Amino acid sequence: MDPDAKLFNMFFTKSDASISPARGSVQRPKHVMLLDYEIELALVFRRPISSSVAVTQDTLKDYVFAVTIANDLSARDVQLPQMQFFKGKSYRGFCPIGPWLTVLEPDEFAYLDQLELQLSVNGSFRQRDTTKNLVFKPAETISELSTFANVRRGDVLLTGTPSGCALRVPPAPIRRLLQLLPERQFWNLFIKAQRRRPQYLQPGDVINANIRSADGRIDLGEQMTNVLS
Repeated sequence: MDPDAKLFNMFFTKSDASISPARGSVQRPKHVMLLDYEIELALVFRRPISSSVAVTQDTLKDYVFAVTIANDLSARDVQLPQMQFFKGKSYRGFCPIGPWLTVLEPDEFAYLDQLELQLSVNGSFRQRDTTKNLVFKPAETISELSTFANVRRGDVLLTGTPSGCALRVPPAPIRRLLQLLPERQFWNLFIKAQRRRPQYLQPGDVINANIRSADGRIDLGEQMTNVLS
């Protein structure tokens, strides 16, 4: 996606069953062939929110208790053809979180806009970027979330992922042409094209993910997830 062309934030939920340890394994459901990864900075809420709030960089510390690493694993062949974000992202084990719950000092919240995110599969880097390139920053995302949803203390908000996922979509002109096809034919072609991409996770793959600041002051540790069949 072109970040400058993104006109709105996208919100969706993952089930609590998707939460899993930062050092462990994930079972790829037998019917899923397009298992994808998404490293994300996760925010853990400090306080409940039950009405609309305008969060700023200065008041972010009043709403966020801690930060950690999350991997928003996604079954693309469920999420997209079935238009089921919740289902496609909520299978058991589809959200490794941790390993550390990092409580920031008030003066460290400025680092949330300059953290380096890295994800590798079998030692090969797939995603490398910094949170300064987030299209929607934590304060404005929490502000928008508060306009329509309640938040409980301890809830977790994932803030978005860099480029480098296995998923690839055709350029806009080709997409417009393909969308003229009958829906079933369109999605059959989509899945066939995606299955040719070797970046999708396979049984035996090992995912490593880490988030830290360039100066090393903030280090959220490292995840390691094994993909099982």
